[in-house]
Amino acid sequence: MNPLQQLGEAGQSVWLDNVSRGLIRKGELATLIERDGLKGVTSNPSIFEKAIGGSGDYDSDLIAFARSTHADTMAVYEHLAVGDIQEAADVLRPVFDATGGRDGFISLEVSPYLALDTQASVVEARRLWEAVARPNLMVKVPGTEAGASAIATLIGEGININVTLLFSQASYEAVALAYVEGLERLAAAGRDVGKAASVASFFVSRIDSAVDAVVEDRLKTASGEQRRDLERVRGKVAVANAKLAYQRSKSLFAGPRWERLASRGAVPQRLLWASTGTKNKAYSDVLYVEELIGRDTVNTMPPATMDAFRDHGRVVADTIESDVDAARDTLATLGRLGISLDEIAATLVVDGVKQFSDAADTLLAAVERKRASALEGAPLHA
Repeated sequence: MNPLQQLGEAGQSVWLDNVSRGLIRKGELATLIERDGLKGVTSNPSIFEKAIGGSGDYDSDLIAFARSTHADTMAVYEHLAVGDIQEAADVLRPVFDATGGRDGFISLEVSPYLALDTQASVVEARRLWEAVARPNLMVKVPGTEAGASAIATLIGEGININVTLLFSQASYEAVALAYVEGLERLAAAGRDVGKAASVASFFVSRIDSAVDAVVEDRLKTASGEQRRDLERVRGKVAVANAKLAYQRSKSLFAGPRWERLASRGAVPQRLLWASTGTKNKAYSDVLYVEELIGRDTVNTMPPATMDAFRDHGRVVADTIESDVDAARDTLATLGRLGISLDEIAATLVVDGVKQFSDAADTLLAAVERKRASALEGAPLHA
């Protein structure tokens, strides 16, 4: 049993943060499921930008669709993306069935251009849900204030939701409560709350990258106790933040309000550790996997992190539950230093939406070039 499979034994589901037509059609996704116990896949605009814009794998499909429909750029992109998501969902369907709908999901994100528009996000999520038409789809909605409002509506309609771009514990709590509200709406409508599924994608490595940049700048002039405190929090904040989010999760999915839903078959919204690829070469390449092993959680890994963990990862059950007091102390020290994690988190949300919007811009420009060439009868170039 390799380390990725051992994570499953420890109660954590391994998902892949990547999707492409080649991965699906060459059998690589099926291999990951069989060999590593992979239980799900996530995607985002950046991933599709690399897959569609950076390869020729989609060209024949793009040409045929563009020439037969004369569809606009967005419609061509969605045709390609929805096709990938449907194929991946079908490969993952046995996992979905074997786990009783707990795993086996593939995610597709609403347009990042709609991150601040609740109603538009709801409309798009409904449309994508109907277009993919697979029970093991999760529609990704950014965890902005507008997104949190959309979540209750969508869960209340029986649409599975992956809430993305969560960086702060307060934002996480808001979307967890929105999930509970959505389940209550589902129950009030007489529908089966046990079939509702959601994960809350809590981003990790980007927190350390942002905090460490501030720390390194402060260290240039710091001395004495301040220097010691800065060195204590360097590279520690992301894991500490995640550990405390996990503790908050346990309290949110407890008590009379939750028990009423649980008695009808509802399951908690799982925390999903996202952005788990190590960005700082000075840190272990499996840091954000080994330190965040916890029951009823998900870790979605980019391919390089998955390969590294398969090769030399070490599984110790429930590391997410260890050193919780130290995690609290880390964030308290950060506060004493005058570094606001809430402000950093808010900036990271804005940056994340922009990153995905920029990726969507690049992707749609590439699709438009290929679409125009197809309609003109010219050869396509990746």
